[in-house]
Amino acid sequence: MRLPGWARRLILPVYERRVVRGLEGLPRPRNVGIMLDGNRRWARAAGHADVVEGYRVGGAKVEEFLTWCRDAGVEHVTLFMLSDDNMARPEHQLLPLLRIIEETVTGLAAPERAWRVRVIGALDLLPADHAIALKEAAAATADRTGLRVDVAVGYGGRREIVDAVRGAYRQYLAEGGDPADFADRLDVEHISANLYSRGEADKTDLIIRTSGEQRLSGFMLWQSAYAEMYFVDVFWPAFRRVDLLRALRSYADRERRFGR
Repeated sequence: MRLPGWARRLILPVYERRVVRGLEGLPRPRNVGIMLDGNRRWARAAGHADVVEGYRVGGAKVEEFLTWCRDAGVEHVTLFMLSDDNMARPEHQLLPLLRIIEETVTGLAAPERAWRVRVIGALDLLPADHAIALKEAAAATADRTGLRVDVAVGYGGRREIVDAVRGAYRQYLAEGGDPADFADRLDVEHISANLYSRGEADKTDLIIRTSGEQRLSGFMLWQSAYAEMYFVDVFWPAFRRVDLLRALRSYADRERRFGR
């Protein structure tokens, strides 16, 4: 029998505390990637005439989610907010979304926040004013020591790998290497060092996708080689702390072998 909404709301805090206690002493992911999916579907299901409301509510959810991650001991979060494929959307759909992303990133970079923000992706695909605003907001957080937050905008995993190879090639030439030898000398470390998300994000532990879809859609293709996947049947604007806790519990229950 399904409990009525008021009963579920009453029981939820008790259930959350039980899950938190159950996670004590268990492995936690250091690096989490999340695909913020289902904003438009949430807006339609909620009866909004304009689906932009879904992105607006979804943008407001980000800071709350990051707080949950910080409290759970996560050190690095990558938020997939806009793919390079999304850039082909009509202007009347794309520009409101870009404004919401800009507002979200600017909010995360506010002086009273502790997040260390970095924007990753092919920012040259964005209108110049949005790209500049995102870069400036992120730059203002460079010296912070809190949770590291990568915001993927204009991001595509295949594009990232191609750009990483190009970056490795340019670096090789700058160091005086022979172009004819590059293909023989290129290795995994060269690509990893030139990813948009170079550094600890190359060791992603857990990727979460909201909305019930069960595919990566180009998100962190290189970094997901040994990441655990968790798909949750909840639209991003409706994502709750208990959904994150369940993802962490699922992660803790798995045996990670890293191909061995």
